[in-house]
Amino acid sequence: MKIRKITLNENEIPEKWYNIVADMPNKPLPPLNPATREPIGPEALAPLFPMELIMQEVSAEKWVEIPDQVRDIYAMWRPTPLYRAYGLEKALDTPAKIYYKYEGVSPSGSHKPNTAVAQAYYNKQEGVKRITTETGAGQWGSALSFACNLFGIECEVYMVKISYEQKPYRKVMMNTWGAKVFASPSTNTEAGRKILAEHPGSTGSLGIAISEAIERAATRDDTKYSLGSVLNHVKLHQTIIGQEALKQMEKAGDLPDIVIAPFGGGSNFAGLAFPFLRLNFEEGKNIRCIASEPTSCPKLTRGVFRYDFGDTVGMTPLLPMYTLGHNFVPAPIHAGGLRYHGAGVIVSQLLKDKLIEACSHDNLEVFEAGVLFAKAEGIIPAPEATHGIATAIHEAKKCKEEGVSKTILFNLCGHGNFDMKAYEDYFAGKIVRHEVTEEEIKKSLAELETPEIG
Repeated sequence: MKIRKITLNENEIPEKWYNIVADMPNKPLPPLNPATREPIGPEALAPLFPMELIMQEVSAEKWVEIPDQVRDIYAMWRPTPLYRAYGLEKALDTPAKIYYKYEGVSPSGSHKPNTAVAQAYYNKQEGVKRITTETGAGQWGSALSFACNLFGIECEVYMVKISYEQKPYRKVMMNTWGAKVFASPSTNTEAGRKILAEHPGSTGSLGIAISEAIERAATRDDTKYSLGSVLNHVKLHQTIIGQEALKQMEKAGDLPDIVIAPFGGGSNFAGLAFPFLRLNFEEGKNIRCIASEPTSCPKLTRGVFRYDFGDTVGMTPLLPMYTLGHNFVPAPIHAGGLRYHGAGVIVSQLLKDKLIEACSHDNLEVFEAGVLFAKAEGIIPAPEATHGIATAIHEAKKCKEEGVSKTILFNLCGHGNFDMKAYEDYFAGKIVRHEVTEEEIKKSLAELETPEIG
């Protein structure tokens, strides 16, 4: 009998998170004050985040201890399983070996609780009563709602309007855990009202929702803000995925040649890829790590590397990132978690240094990949996850064409059980190929006042 699932015991949950900054040949550039264009220190982030998360954000320590209480909660669903995708290999008739790490077994159905639980814990330690956040597809919002409920913290979520309408049961899920959820842009904030005045029919974006959540956090002393991707400490917490996967690949007697994950802001990709990149740094391995993004929002493959705001209104520090411009509003694709104009600072630097790769897939291609995977492996993937699947299929087909066998590992970051509207639209022929035009990108970038980084 073939061994399809590789598991770990609860006592094998990693005890530390891995901080890739310690191993990077070129450290990330600092965030800048938008007014002075001077580097900012940790104190500038204090109004938004608890101090322990700020220290993790700026840390260059290689390993960060995971608190016992966080590990205890992780044990509700971790370690997550690693599967050998025999069904997909057969469907593709490929000599490649394909594995996937399945994060959909978490209570909220994605990888997001890995950082949501940690962030709620540190906020609770600092006496925070209320956390505001944004969410695209609803995976992050539901994860933080779950985590805040565990620690007795109020949660207020600004959900991108198109996803709020497309995924009503994500909202209900958040409500069930006690969170208040608002479609963004909303009338609750000055940022939202401004956007609605200029664009009454706005479908929203993650950048807009971030502006609203930050504004709300800044109005109360007992409230902090939480982000589900992009920032260094978020990517740090997600490395538990790759560390587990590394142990599981060792149990399988294998090591990936290629590691793949979907890309929105960077936490999904970082979570799986960074522990394998550590092997490249420490042991001279040559594992290719590929970030997979939509052609509708291609910041890594078609954006520019420059300082930009992390939100639409301009309430965050300027961050060195690959960006399409903070005013860029992506097409209303179903993969709401990937509709973000910029990329995390660490991932951006790694891409600039050619230590990782990036590719993009169109709206129709990823659903074709998702349906093929569901038929072959039985799990219906979230629309975000289909991007990683599409890249894995592309690489597996290339192995067949070249007559070589490679080991491919990708992150199946969440299930699509709350995304049936997306699949309904696909089967009804309502999903079509879409690629943002060069004119749209140029127009958005022309509005930036910061030069490209050399």
